[in-house]
Formats: sequence, structure tokens, C-alpha cells
Amino acid sequence: MTHPEIAAEQAHIDRAHLLLDRARERAQKLRGMVEVGRGGTTQARYERDVIEGSVQNRLGQLQLGSASLIFGRIDLDTEDRFHIGRLAVADERQEPVVVDWRAPVAEPFYRATGRDPMGLIRRRHFVSRGRELLDIEDELFDLDQLDEGFQGHGALLAALDQNRDGQLRDIVATIQGEQDEIIRDPLKGMLIVQGGPGTGKTVVALHRAAYLLYTHRFPLEGQGVLVVGPNRLFLRYIEQVLPSLGEAGVYLTVLADLLGDLFDDVRVTLPDHPSSAAVKGSDRMVSVIAHAIKDRERALREDLVVGFGLTRLRITVAQSRKIVREARRRYRRHNAARGYVEKEFFTALASSHHSEPDPENVQYRLRRDPRVLEALEWIWPVLTPAQLLRDLYGSEALLGSAAGDDLADEEWPTLYRPRGESLADYRWSDGDVPLLDEAYSGLGPRLDRDRKARDPELRTFGHIVVDETQDHTPMALRMISRRSLNGSMTLVGDIAQATAPGAAANWDEVLNHLPSLTKEPRVRELTLSYRIPAPNLELANKVLAVAAPDLAAPRAVRSVGSPPRIIQVGRSADSASHDLVEQSVSLVEEESEALGGGSVAVIAPQSLIDQVDAALKAKGIDYGRATTASRNVSGPLHPKIALVPVQLVKGLELDGTVVIEPAVILDEEPQGLRALFVALTRSTKRLAVVHARPLPDVLCD
Repeated sequence: MTHPEIAAEQAHIDRAHLLLDRARERAQKLRGMVEVGRGGTTQARYERDVIEGSVQNRLGQLQLGSASLIFGRIDLDTEDRFHIGRLAVADERQEPVVVDWRAPVAEPFYRATGRDPMGLIRRRHFVSRGRELLDIEDELFDLDQLDEGFQGHGALLAALDQNRDGQLRDIVATIQGEQDEIIRDPLKGMLIVQGGPGTGKTVVALHRAAYLLYTHRFPLEGQGVLVVGPNRLFLRYIEQVLPSLGEAGVYLTVLADLLGDLFDDVRVTLPDHPSSAAVKGSDRMVSVIAHAIKDRERALREDLVVGFGLTRLRITVAQSRKIVREARRRYRRHNAARGYVEKEFFTALASSHHSEPDPENVQYRLRRDPRVLEALEWIWPVLTPAQLLRDLYGSEALLGSAAGDDLADEEWPTLYRPRGESLADYRWSDGDVPLLDEAYSGLGPRLDRDRKARDPELRTFGHIVVDETQDHTPMALRMISRRSLNGSMTLVGDIAQATAPGAAANWDEVLNHLPSLTKEPRVRELTLSYRIPAPNLELANKVLAVAAPDLAAPRAVRSVGSPPRIIQVGRSADSASHDLVEQSVSLVEEESEALGGGSVAVIAPQSLIDQVDAALKAKGIDYGRATTASRNVSGPLHPKIALVPVQLVKGLELDGTVVIEPAVILDEEPQGLRALFVALTRSTKRLAVVHARPLPDVLCD
């Protein structure tokens, strides 16, 4: 049965797109005007650049309106009606044709219920493909109109049933009430969003970023909004959400790239052993780094005597000790004090001569003397973070001194590694990144002779969104907090999915390492799992009950779905691994066919990844693989079949998943039960578990 208003609504959609196209043309003309003539006064050039920047931003937004620009309509009891869409569009008289989903008038579209209709008599959902309107669903709040027969609640379920393509989609047309409250929460202070798998916490956080930029365009557009993800695979997975909402200027990054903004020669490619990762992530490393810097601020071991014409100049150990003590007192950051140390060093040398020559003349004449240079480098070297940590890691003496009482005797040796021949060839791990940042905080930028910084200062942001917060170490959280301009943050995560070594046991532990606030953090919880069908969630919740018994299990919105398949592979001692892999690959083909081309993730423990990879290739299956040389992997998620190590699957959602050998996942991962819980909660439709070893007790009935 065709909805009687589908033709009229299609006409409205066509008109909105026409107006949008005209607005784009006007913006392009304005851009052309700006580009005419680059001469003129400094003020004129500045004004043109400002205009051009504004035009370009607007153009970026306007280009996003071609796909499902309008997704709904609200009819108010005041007889007003508004079409809700991704961007605001106005007609020639500046009357609204489309209302931006973030505008206050659009709030009832997401919040209204039968108990509290918020002034609505109708909420209308559009089902569209590009500019074409396919169907309409109406929810009626006025009981007198129920005889129209077009009441429906299927928009959300229809969206959930769509096949995934390896990219996270926006939920702007189907935001639920509890999600909308989080999205529209005030800017100031810190918001914590605790949500189990499938509750939409990631996509809610991204919509919140878009909402805050809309509501607080000034000052956030100038201050910037930062989104920190766990790895580059995840960033590629979410990268289209904000542009689809008309916000293309948000900075999506991993921690390593934040450091790369400061030092482009820092290469993060090494994996960390769990024991060293736990040490590097501990907040005790704050003291270790501070001691490591202090250990490089040293008095001379013996008096220095250098020739100066026909005489000699001297600086004593006591004088150098005084210089070091005073430099520490005067300067908060190490490198900033080097100029003072040099000045006092040459002043002391000059004072040792009976005629007390000008210290600047002494400095000029002795500035290239090897003994002088060596003495200055001993007393107060100019250091980069990479130089400091490379020297620290490469010396058991320096490590032992810096560790002091902060690290146990069995802990600090885990940090030791040979210095190597060249700093340029040195490689770093993800655990090193926050330590390098901590070192930069203590060292500060290197300064030239004019006292100008040779290295950039840290960039700060007006709002920061952190996803998978529960897996960030205390040192990583300190690194993130240094990027906060004012303490405004949205922290998203699930304590039950905390799988990193030394991960937080609760949100209080997380907050201890973030900026102190004038306001108490606000905690919001997402309790409904929209993504995961009830049968799959029931299996995963068995694991949750053991892995995190203090956390409430999420509840499934979809009560029906295909039950999970658990397949045991018959095995012999000689071919168990081979049989498991072959059966897993066959299962992948079955699941892909059952999903009609939907996306399937093959989730395996690290020890089996290469074997599964080879078997997929041998079968000629078109697939993609995420690698774990570093958490900072690159490349998009394959739209059909993706081979993903269990360490990297967190945050992803796919139509189906094949989880290989749960017992090995438990053995290999530092937080095995939680890693298994994550693996079991990635699919929106179908879940299969294949195993050769006995199934863990937690999965047995």
C-alpha cells in the first residue's frame, strides 16, 4: 500500500535539493570572487583569506547534502510542521525548508514518546535512496488520527537490518531518546558515557561532536574538536560519520599522530611485551621521566681549565653545582634553562681571570672549544624527547637511577634495549608515545640563539572525544589531558571491554589521571543494545558475568535473530590446527552466503592469524587483513570479509562474525575473558564460533 503523501513529500525533497544546489553555486561564485587578485594591503589579503576559509567550509558542508538530505518530519499541535535533515536549507525568503537535526526545534523528533509527546501529533520517518523517497512511516500521537492506518515503528529496526559495508554509518535518522540526551548534553566539563556493546556509544559520541560544533560554532570552530581513537583501522572505520553530518573539520587521530605533529621523525612500529607495556603505562613513569631529566642536569666531575690567550680560565665543581641548582629553581622546563646555564658558565670562566674579561667575549672565543662543548653537554644538554628516552632505555645505570623507589627491581629492566647506532633508525612502541610526550612536557622545545622555539608547542582543543577510554593507560590519559584547553571532554567506553594490560577497573581510576575540574563529571549510561540480537547477546553475557560481575548486562532491543552457531572441529594430534583453519574458512564462505553479501569479520587469536590468512588466499576468497605490527594500523576495513586479530576488533560492527578458538583467545590475551566478550559482540546478525580445543566453561550451558 503506497502512502498517500509520498508524491507530495518527494516534491518537497526535490525542492530542498534544488535550493541546496543553488546555494552551492552561490558559494562557488563567492569563492571565485575571493580568488581574484591576491594583491592589496595586508588587511585586504587577511579579509579575503577569512572569507575564503568560510566559503570553503560551507562548500564542504553543502557537498554532503546529495544523499538522504531529509529523513523525517514532525507535525506539531500548533499546526506547524518541520522537515528534519542533515543540513539546514532555506528558501528565497529565508523560510526553513529543512531544519538541521541539531536545532532545538528538532529535539522532539528524537525525544517524543506516547507518555510525553512534546507537542507532536505526528512523527514521520522517510526511507530514501539518495534523492528518491521509497517509503514513509508515521508515528501518531493524536489518537483521533489513528484511522489513517500508517502508524509504524520500523525505522530503527530497518536501519539495523541493513548490511554493513566496512564503514560506520551515522544514526541521525534513528537516534533514540537515551542517545539524544547524551548528544545534547552541555559542553562544559566532562561527560562519561558508559555503554555496553551495541549500545551505539561510539556513533553517539561522534554525533555529539557534530552537535557541539553546531551549537557552539564560536568558539569551537577556532579552538578545534579532537577525536582520539584506539588505532587507525578504527579511524578509517568511523571517518565518514562526521562528514555525512556536515562536519568535516574535526581532527580524528591516534596518540602516535598527536606526537607526530610535534616530531615527524618518531616512527611507531614496535610491539610492546605485556610486561613492559604495563610498566610504561603506569603513572609511576611520571616520576621516572622527571628523574631521568634531572639526572641529565649535573655538576662537573672535576674543575675545567681551558686556555684563553696566554692565560687559563677555570670553572670549579662548586660553581657548576651552583649553576645547576639555580637553573632548576628558575626554570620549569629543562631546555628553557640552557641559555641561562651558558651565560652563567662563561661568567664563571671570566671571573677566574684577574682582569675579568667580558663574559660574552669569552663565550665568543671559546664557543667551539671541544672541552667547553663537552662540559656544557655534561652539565645541561639540549635534549629532544627521543634523545632522552633512547639514552635512558640504553643505559642500565640511567634506568636504575631514574627508577629509584618508583619501579621494582624486576620492572625497570623490562625497559632496557640497546641504543643502536642512529637515532634516525630507532623505533618506538605505542607504550613509548605517552612517555615521549611526558618527556616533552618536562623538556620543552629547543630554543635557538634568539630564544625562539625550534620545536612546536602542543596544540590544545576546545573539546576532546576519547573512544575506548577504558583501554588508555594513565600515561596516555595524561597525554590526552595536555591537549585539553578547558577540561571539556566526552569519554566513551565500556569497563567490561577493558582488555589492555593495566586497564582501569572502574571510571574513578580513569578520572584520577585527567584534568581536575570545577564541576563534577557527569556519568551517562547506555543500557540498550541496538546492534546485537538477543540470542547472540545472551551468549556474550555469559562471559560478561564472569569477566565483569559488577557490571549490569546490556539488554537487547531485537528479541529475535539467528541463534549463534558453535561448531566443534574433529581433530587429530597431527592436524588439529590445519583442520580448525580449514573448517573456519569454509564457515566464512557459508556465513557470507547466508548474509547475502553482507560483511563478515573473521576474528582470530594472533597465533592463528597467519594460518587463516594463508587458507583464505588458497581458497581465492576476496578479503582484507588488519595487521598488528602496531596498534596504529592503516587501511580501511574490507567491505565483505575482514580478517581481524582479536586485539583490533573492538569498536567495529559487522553483519556476521566467525570467532576462532575461544580457548586460545583466553590463553593469549592479557584480559582473555574480556577479549572474548568483545569478539562475541561485533555482529549485527549472525555469530559463529569454531573450536578444536574444548570450549571454555564460560560458554558451556
